[in-house]
Amino acid sequence: MQSYHMTPRQFREYGKELIDWIADYYENIEQYPVLSQVKPGEIFNSIPEAAPEKGEDFQSIMQDVDNLIMPGITHWQSPSFFAYFPANTSFPAILGDLLSSGLGVQGMIWATSPAATELETRVMDWLVQAMGLPGHFHSSSTGGGVIQDTASTAALTAVVAARERITNFASNARGIEDKLVAYVSTQTHSSLEKAIKIAGIGLENLRLIEVDGDLAMQPGKLREQIEIDRKAGFAPFFVCATIGTTSSNAIDPVRAIGEICKKENLWLHVDGAMSGSALICPEFRKVADGLELADSFIFNPHKWMFTNFDCDCFWVADKKHLIRSFSILPEYLKNKATESGAVIDYRDWHIQLGRRFRALKLWFVIRHYGTEGLRHHIRYHVELAQKFADWIRNSRQFELVVEPPFNLVCFRLKGTDEQNMELMNRINQSGKIYFTHTKLSGQIVLRMSIAQTHTTSEHVDNAWSILQEEAEKLMNV
Repeated sequence: MQSYHMTPRQFREYGKELIDWIADYYENIEQYPVLSQVKPGEIFNSIPEAAPEKGEDFQSIMQDVDNLIMPGITHWQSPSFFAYFPANTSFPAILGDLLSSGLGVQGMIWATSPAATELETRVMDWLVQAMGLPGHFHSSSTGGGVIQDTASTAALTAVVAARERITNFASNARGIEDKLVAYVSTQTHSSLEKAIKIAGIGLENLRLIEVDGDLAMQPGKLREQIEIDRKAGFAPFFVCATIGTTSSNAIDPVRAIGEICKKENLWLHVDGAMSGSALICPEFRKVADGLELADSFIFNPHKWMFTNFDCDCFWVADKKHLIRSFSILPEYLKNKATESGAVIDYRDWHIQLGRRFRALKLWFVIRHYGTEGLRHHIRYHVELAQKFADWIRNSRQFELVVEPPFNLVCFRLKGTDEQNMELMNRINQSGKIYFTHTKLSGQIVLRMSIAQTHTTSEHVDNAWSILQEEAEKLMNV
């Protein structure tokens, strides 16, 4: 009887071919235009309308990867990718992810694969120590860490846990009866807005606190808004502070915000998704002053710690809030290990039941680079960004919009918003480099995020030359 399966022999043969293909891709990645040049619908229309009735050979599939898929890829791992935020991966991470896929672990509870749970706990504890995080985030204390998929999911998890704490876990049973209200800055990531909507708080109950000249939340304005809301009969319950906003890398004053939260009994969530990786370098930890006041903290190794998407590290100061908020134990998951209370079941620490073995790739990365290697590359990226910022400061064509604390440089052409957008679009369409924009204080601002795994000084030099050349052409038209 025909099995239709790929045999171990075929898998070994094709797997080696695919590893070679990936290695070749990285060796030749600079030959591709960084931004995909296809038009909307082009890829979709090139794929057959119906699935194949008969299975196809591996070579045919890979041929279509080359001919159909690759033209529609924007090359996030290109050393000339400076858009959005870093999303860097590395060969150790790819291999760790491959092993995770090969093992096919479903790590929802300890019993379904003890190694998946216990490695994750240990790796999260490693990072507490390596990044100088508060001791209560360690698994041996009241809190602990768990790997989420993204900062968006982690934000929702924090909002739900905060909601349950303020209502003494009644809202899970009866629904939300109080007029709960949450606080973020005008620069906070949009995932918090989504979390507030999904958690049933309501967008009208999300307060946007004004920022200062450095685009950081103003604690005084936060305090004033909390007082106004309490007098109006609302129940403040949640605040998000950010270490490195997505638009500008602004740093909120965590200590000042945390002291307000402690006094007012509000859950403080600190979002370090964009720049939290920098905390592995002791000299950058001043931006996290006051982090011991946080109820939860996250950062994304899949942004700036060479670990491929998805991998978000999420810690809480008191794990009982998560477990009481998310724990459900259907009969089919009951087991002696769980009943003993001696193990962690991470399904109780977040929204989803099913869990990938994400800790493997992060473990591979940390063991390959060591904390020394991770610090080296993060410092190098910051050095490159500061060099780029110096060029902007001394330029007659461009101006620096905000001082860059880490690896993101926000600048603009000394011209109109339309000219800035025209400059960016021209360069991006050329395929030579790719960068993006934002809006700060009502004006268009260009962004250079310098943190891809293989970006070097040569690539930053090239980007600066392209910017100067195209700016000259644009302004002399």
